[in-house]
Amino acid sequence: MQYKTFPTVLIVGGAGYIGSHVNQLICQKGYQSVIFDNLSRGTKSNIVCGKFEQGDTGNLEDLQELFKKYSFDAIMHFAALTDVGESFKSPDTYYRENVVNTLNLLNAAVENNVKVFVFSSSAAIFGLPQTELIAEDHPCLPINPYGRTKLMVESILSDYDAAYGLKSCCLRYFNALGNDPDSKIHSLFAQQKNLIPLIFQSLSAKTPLTIYGTDYPTKDGTCIRDYIHVADLAEAHLQGLEKILSKNESCSYNLGNGHGYSVKEVIDAVKKITGLKIKVTIGPRRPGDPPILVANSDKARHELGWNPKYP
Repeated sequence: MQYKTFPTVLIVGGAGYIGSHVNQLICQKGYQSVIFDNLSRGTKSNIVCGKFEQGDTGNLEDLQELFKKYSFDAIMHFAALTDVGESFKSPDTYYRENVVNTLNLLNAAVENNVKVFVFSSSAAIFGLPQTELIAEDHPCLPINPYGRTKLMVESILSDYDAAYGLKSCCLRYFNALGNDPDSKIHSLFAQQKNLIPLIFQSLSAKTPLTIYGTDYPTKDGTCIRDYIHVADLAEAHLQGLEKILSKNESCSYNLGNGHGYSVKEVIDAVKKITGLKIKVTIGPRRPGDPPILVANSDKARHELGWNPKYP
C-alpha cells in the first residue's frame, strides 16, 4: 500500500489506558488520528493529540456518522471489557460488547473500504499453558468468557480477510503495566484491576490485599504472570500497523517480556521498593485464572523488530 501522506487512523477506545498511549505515539510519528470513544472507562484529558468523536460501537448511527465525516486508512480497536471475573457473571454483556460491537465496527470498515485493522487481543485466548513459554502456535483453549470473546474476534478477522481482504494484526497482551514515561497522559493504570494497582489501592485504603489462591502448581503456590510496559505495547502496535501497511498481510503476535513473576514476588518487590508493609488475606482461587502465563515473543522481535525498553 502506498500513501502520499501519513495515513489517517481511527483509534476506537483511544481515550483508555493502552489506546491513549498508542494514540500519542502514532501522532509523534506523523500519523493523523481520530479517537472514537464512549468515555465509559476512558478519559478525554488523555487524548493528547488527534481529533475526538464521542460515540459507541454498539450504536450503528454513531458509526455511520463517523464514517461519513472521515475517511480512514486503518483502524486500531481497543474498546472492550476485560475483567475475567466479571465475564463469568455477565457473559451476555461481554459477548455483546466484545464481539457484537466489534462486528458492527468490522462491517463499517468493509462498507467503507478500510483494509487495515489492528486488534487488541489477549493471552487469555490460550487458556492453560501446555509449554513453559507461550508462542503464537500454542493451542487456543480459553477457560473464561473473556478469553473466548477475544478468540472469537480473531476467528472473525481471519474470515473477513478471506472474504473481504481486510488485513488484521492481532496483538495478544500478557499483563500490561506502567504509565507514560513523559507524564503527558494522566495515569489510568492506577484504575486497572491488575495486581500492582490493587496493591497500591489497598495501601491507600488501608485494607488488606487479597491473594486469590496459594495452592497453584508454582514455586510459591501463587499465580505467575508476565508483565509488559504500556510504552512497549504502544511500540508494538505501531510496528504491527506499519507491517500491514507495507506488506499487506495479516499477522498475530504475543507480547510479553518472557519472564514470569508470582503474586508473592510482586508483593515482596513493592514492599522492598516502598518500605511499606502490605497486609494480605488469602482467598480461594478465582475461576478462569491459569496458574502461569508467560510469553514467547520471539516472533514479534524477529518480524517486527520489536525490542521492549522496559524489561
